[in-house]
Amino acid sequence: MPAQSKPSIAQYDEPKYPAEFTHFDYANPDAPSNGSLNFQNYNEAQSYDSLNPFLVRGSPAPDIQHLMFDTLMQRSWDELASEYPLIADDVEVAPDGLSATFHIDPRARFSNGDAVTAADVKYSFDTLSSSAVSPLFNSQFALIKSATVIDASRVRFDFRHADRAAPLIAGDIPVFSPKWAAQADGKRIAFDQLTNVPPIASGPYLIEQRKNDKQIVYRRNPAYWAADLPSRRGMYRFERITFKLYLDHYTQLESFKAGDTDVQVEYSSTQWARKYIGKNFDNGLLTRQLFSNHGAQMQGMMFNTRKPMFRDARVRKALSYAFDYDWMNRMMFYGQYRRLNSYFQDSPFAASGLPSEQELALLEPYRAQLPASVFAAMPKQPDTLPPHTLRDNLRQARDLLAEAGWHVRDGQLRDASGTPMSIEIIDDQPGMDRVILPFMRNLQTLGIDARLREIDSALYQKRLDNFEFDMTTFIYPTVTIPGVELEHRFGTASASQSGSENYPGVRSPVVDALIRAVLRAKSLEELQTATHALDRVLIAGCYQIPEYYSPASRIAYRTSLGFPDLVPYTYQAEDWVISYWYRKPSAASVASANAH
Repeated sequence: MPAQSKPSIAQYDEPKYPAEFTHFDYANPDAPSNGSLNFQNYNEAQSYDSLNPFLVRGSPAPDIQHLMFDTLMQRSWDELASEYPLIADDVEVAPDGLSATFHIDPRARFSNGDAVTAADVKYSFDTLSSSAVSPLFNSQFALIKSATVIDASRVRFDFRHADRAAPLIAGDIPVFSPKWAAQADGKRIAFDQLTNVPPIASGPYLIEQRKNDKQIVYRRNPAYWAADLPSRRGMYRFERITFKLYLDHYTQLESFKAGDTDVQVEYSSTQWARKYIGKNFDNGLLTRQLFSNHGAQMQGMMFNTRKPMFRDARVRKALSYAFDYDWMNRMMFYGQYRRLNSYFQDSPFAASGLPSEQELALLEPYRAQLPASVFAAMPKQPDTLPPHTLRDNLRQARDLLAEAGWHVRDGQLRDASGTPMSIEIIDDQPGMDRVILPFMRNLQTLGIDARLREIDSALYQKRLDNFEFDMTTFIYPTVTIPGVELEHRFGTASASQSGSENYPGVRSPVVDALIRAVLRAKSLEELQTATHALDRVLIAGCYQIPEYYSPASRIAYRTSLGFPDLVPYTYQAEDWVISYWYRKPSAASVASANAH
């Protein structure tokens, strides 16, 4: 069967949008394309010192990757995994699934006016798969073996093995010009030293102004070639986007309430419940709203199973009984959260109920290596809702610890050799102490020496990368379709690789086998079966104490901003605002338009 070229691709089934579509359903193609957006900290960074978002060193300027670097194709936000034309206007996947050839749109241009060629795409891939960049990009594109230039407009990616996700992963490659590293004298700057040179990039924005390491202004490129593509129509409507970085959340919130910035995405339930008040809310300048969002991130209190005290799953399970989520949600979170019970919460890939026949077919060969709970109904996390109590839960924890050989002697929980259990919980997020401290008190009730150490984000990341921690709260970002990232998060091979995301140190042949089942799934049904089975095994392994998630995005904003009527199915709130919101026309401009 010969390969067929298509303008869009889907990992499973067919893309939602036909070839002649004009815009995504969640975009407003008639939205005004002017005005400015004053935004705050895009992430946890409080300053920046780099204009290169691909390096491991330095802190990149806020959102520079998305604003200045287009990818080969554009993913839609209302499908599980589909991509549509952007820099590439056509893709041809080989019948054996071992390669994909992308055709570059002849209109595609870099910010300096140069045409984007297949050689530029290969350069971008070769750079992002080299040691010069952050390992996160190495791992993201690890499935791609090589890139080959066929001619000026076609580039072929060969894959290490056939995988339905591979062509879409290739479509996610951000493209930049080799001239970015070129100097006037003809010499080139090594890519890992390329930190303060404005990119020659492919995206919709340019850097207009840098006042200091806490503020940057992007200006929409008036010559941006892709503005009218269906995948871009109704997108990037602000003429200017300014980021102002604040050192703490209090200052950030007060700046928004004073009208200095336009949008505040709130992640604190307490702040949302109590702090969004004041004259600018009363006079209608500011408002706030909950927006539905699907696909919860897996957030939990993570164990480092490389530590001897955490190697026994009974110990890890016992400590989960000391986490009193229900009390926290009632007393501190104003009832705004829901409990996580899955690594794929609020998605089609979360396990529920009893295992299906198809799931059992995957699990039965490993029955002897798995706890009985894997073959029972998917468990819920311990709760303290009546008739359950924290006292009862701590009794169960005590009994499990005793089974694992830990007993209280001389007021401390000790193993058979008399060594006390001592746990250091590290964190770098302001405000998480109010979650960790109640948990620590319950651990201390069990006789455990538990301590919290708050450290800065750079040291925190270094300790995570080198697995130098006992416990920490960690969030695995959600993905629309589980795939190769599972190897980096839970595969045995990644457990000993510094910088990998297998922070809990999962080393399980069963998990490895189920990840392989996920990656070789040939249909959506097969994928769901494999992820359900994997979910059961990961939850039973007690590698994290699942915490909580919000079923909605909390966004406060200036009422002069508008947004499309349809909210995407799944999205990052900051990205949605920056990409699809707009400045509503003033009453005066509307009146003038009507007069004409």
